[in-house]
Amino acid sequence: MTVMMNAVELLQKYIDPNTELYPIVYTHSRSVADKVLSIAVSHPEWSLDPAFLEEAALLHDIGVFLTKADEIRCFGIYPYICHGYLGREILDKEGYPKHGLVCERHTGTGLTLSEILNRDLPLPHRDLSPVSLEEQLICFADKFFSKTRLNQESTPSEVRSKLEKYGNEGLKRFDVWCERFL
Repeated sequence: MTVMMNAVELLQKYIDPNTELYPIVYTHSRSVADKVLSIAVSHPEWSLDPAFLEEAALLHDIGVFLTKADEIRCFGIYPYICHGYLGREILDKEGYPKHGLVCERHTGTGLTLSEILNRDLPLPHRDLSPVSLEEQLICFADKFFSKTRLNQESTPSEVRSKLEKYGNEGLKRFDVWCERFL
């Protein structure tokens, strides 16, 4: 049985709309959702569920409030890189495991177990790379929007230059997505 969801209400359950953080996360996530939906509409052959795409895009950063990132008004205790798996834990608890996988797998262009181990990242020791087309699409769209420059979409070359510092694996994934999604 499918559980009905109101993504905005769920986001507001965890990130108080009366805080400085909420408009940052909501504006960023709305931009990601709009890009995702625009790409999906141009590819009807993929038969993607627009409701799921919008919900998952709106919720992909739900875990940020648990992290420490002063510049976007997050005052939690975890390193920012942890917000994906923390978001998955929240959405799993809420009964939305498919949405939770989007959260967990959207950091960077996804993170392989070898990347996590080699970089000694404070993340679960498992592959955190996007698998489904929906996960890949949301991860891709997320790269174009910052939480510090709201409503400003980066170009693919700007995204590439940001990703370069993390190595070739992520760049290769991004380039494949550019070919597929743009």
